[in-house]
Amino acid sequence: MDSTPRRAWLVWGVALAIYVVAVFHRTSLAVAGLAATERFDLSASQLGAFTMLQVLVYAGMQVPVGLLVDRFGPRTVLTAGVVTITLAQAGFALATSYPEALVARVFVGLGDAMTFICVLRLVSSWFGPRRIPLVTQLTGSTGQIGSIAAAVPMTWALSELGWTTAYLVAAATGPVLLAALLLLVWDTPEQRHQRGQPMSRLALLRTLRASWDQPGTRLGFWVHFTTPFSAHLLVLLWGFPFLVLSEGVSETVAGVLLSLIIVAVVASGPVLGLVVGNHPWHRSTVALATIAGMVVAWTAVLAWPGQAPLWLLVVLVVACGCGGPASMIGFDVGRTSNPPDRMASATGIINVGGFIAAVIVVFGVGAVLDLMTPGSSTDFTPGAFRAAMSVQYVLWGIGALQIWRYRTLVRRTLGRDVVEGGSTMVG
Repeated sequence: MDSTPRRAWLVWGVALAIYVVAVFHRTSLAVAGLAATERFDLSASQLGAFTMLQVLVYAGMQVPVGLLVDRFGPRTVLTAGVVTITLAQAGFALATSYPEALVARVFVGLGDAMTFICVLRLVSSWFGPRRIPLVTQLTGSTGQIGSIAAAVPMTWALSELGWTTAYLVAAATGPVLLAALLLLVWDTPEQRHQRGQPMSRLALLRTLRASWDQPGTRLGFWVHFTTPFSAHLLVLLWGFPFLVLSEGVSETVAGVLLSLIIVAVVASGPVLGLVVGNHPWHRSTVALATIAGMVVAWTAVLAWPGQAPLWLLVVLVVACGCGGPASMIGFDVGRTSNPPDRMASATGIINVGGFIAAVIVVFGVGAVLDLMTPGSSTDFTPGAFRAAMSVQYVLWGIGALQIWRYRTLVRRTLGRDVVEGGSTMVG
């Protein structure tokens, strides 16, 4: 029997809807990559710069946003995020030049950065300790519904409504969500606004240092660095061109495959949440197994002679989709490794990891494609895509080694300490 008050689910539902829309805005460029190339006359590196800058801003803002949430509360920061991302997406719709579009995507990343940490903070304030891991997984997986809306529906909107109208319609969801946020969301069951104590610069630095010095935070960082970037690579930008130009599928099939990634995220999230909740000592083992699955799937696709069969592409996107929920393990490790007053800042540090990796891999793929394609042509060959997608192996190798290193350190330092509620200080 669920003893969680209905009001908690309502607050979470509004915050989750905002996160879903933020994910939509973040990933809406994935199926618009070819249209953006034509609209702004872009090379592969310039197209990659859209996503790179957006994600770089997102990653760079995670720690500041975490500190802002600790100081001003999630409701205030989430309000600023909704306003920012709405105006930025409207600006992107109206942009007619590459610099204007770049500025708009920077602010999309800024608004996006203000959502996820706020939702996690609301979860920790409104739900009991035994329910937090499951709701956290549900937040991460269900939020990816925004990527589904950014695949097939956005493909249709761009072809039928045109660039400007499609993006303006997407931006129009902002005012509705802002009204729901201001009306229904409180920081805690007792307080509409929860304010932390003002901190000096030295105090802020001490908080960040204390969070980073915790081995569990570093383990969470590397889990989040290594598990989700392959899905980000496909969903944020390069999946659609790769599937169409390298694997020879139609644009419709490519959109469906990208949507299937999100279906895998949504379906695997609760399963991984239950596994991790029942076997907290093996959290990092689950992450490493997920990484191994992605490596095997990508190797099979890239090594396949000619175009890979559709069933193998399905296996690939499902494997990549499981990386999203696996990345949430990093937040659970961070949550059980830090006191409540450092939770948002630790979450920000961990969240940086996945998006640093996304920036590196998106830019790296674009750079290799340009290197292997004559002149300024965007007629990328299957061989160029195979070389470009192999950039991922470097990041998987570094990340897996760091996960193994820090889980060994944490286990050696803390041992098999299991805290009340089935969670653990180890990974």
